Amino acid sequence: MALTLPGAAGASTSNALAADVRSLNQLKFEAGQNSAQATREAAKQFESLFMREMIKSMREATMKSGLLDNAQGDLGTDLLDQQLSVQMAGQPGSLSEAIARQLSRQMGGADANLAVPSTLSLSAARQARSSAASGPAPKGRDDFVQHHSQAAERVAQESGIPASFMLGQAGHETGWGKSEIKNADGSNAFNLFGIKAGKGWSGKVAEITTTEYINGAPRKVTAKFRAYDSYEASFRDYARLINDSPRYEKARAQTGSAVAYAAALQKAGYATDPEYARKLSGAINSALRVQRAQA
Repeated sequence: MALTLPGAAGASTSNALAADVRSLNQLKFEAGQNSAQATREAAKQFESLFMREMIKSMREATMKSGLLDNAQGDLGTDLLDQQLSVQMAGQPGSLSEAIARQLSRQMGGADANLAVPSTLSLSAARQARSSAASGPAPKGRDDFVQHHSQAAERVAQESGIPASFMLGQAGHETGWGKSEIKNADGSNAFNLFGIKAGKGWSGKVAEITTTEYINGAPRKVTAKFRAYDSYEASFRDYARLINDSPRYEKARAQTGSAVAYAAALQKAGYATDPEYARKLSGAINSALRVQRAQA
């Protein structure tokens, strides 16, 4: 959707939404004609696309609630994010100046005497991306899997544990992000796998009330759990636990089957729920289906 026609040029182009691919293509064409103004506008559009993704990531990393938490509200929010990204792009010292410089050089045009983006601008962008990566994950299976897929894939390559296995177990343990472990001050402990803080743990701890099955019956107990600084740290600690503990040796040998892996974890005592293996294997297969759909 755009506010201008695809062929519009000049000042009107800067009013187009960042999602308007036709407008962006028109700008790139004009930039190729060595128009300094078109080069600046194309760079601004590129920056606005980047800003939109950053705003979207930050918004998805916060808890959704309210009257607008529906399809219509999501559309309105998306349109607002698009227009906000356009308004934020092109500021003095911003990323668009560096993009314009590169475009001008690649296309053989004038350098336009553009400045390199300021350290402050780049620092703010890095901080915003870091905040989005370490904020609370969106709730719901599909969004949860998408949010954590990159971290899970990185850890999978290093550990040999399939990403879908870790995503499924994290989803099962947290109700796909709906019941994450919190610290005493309400901040996120980033513990996706319900790993408790035993005697060998020297890191941060979150103490909460949880459900344990004692002699097959559910009981509410207070327990200490490990706390991390990020979700990826949780994935890495889980992988270390599975790979380094002799207790889970049989589970490590069953990474070719979700059912066998889940059964081995339950037999090794990962959880006290007598139905844990069935629930976990279902969650793993569910995460795998989402990954395939999103691929």
